[in-house]
Amino acid sequence: MDRVADAVVRVPGVTGLHAGSYGEVATYLPGRSVAGVRQRDGVTEVHVTVAMGTAILEAATQVRAAVEAVTGDEVHVVVEDVSPA
Repeated sequence: MDRVADAVVRVPGVTGLHAGSYGEVATYLPGRSVAGVRQRDGVTEVHVTVAMGTAILEAATQVRAAVEAVTGDEVHVVVEDVSPA
């Protein structure tokens, strides 16, 4: 999961992972969790925050490609929020 999180935050315009409205999007590991990433049945779901002014579709496409390269899974990207640039 750390490799997925690292790949996501390296995408230009992505300011971070987002745990969802109620903190429900996370992968739980021994002693910690990775917010904004959920994996199950060959699908990785990634929830992100992007910087204002970022082309959202382009950022989502880059996030999808980055995560696919790490996991080989089908990837669903959700842009949860926009932050100041």
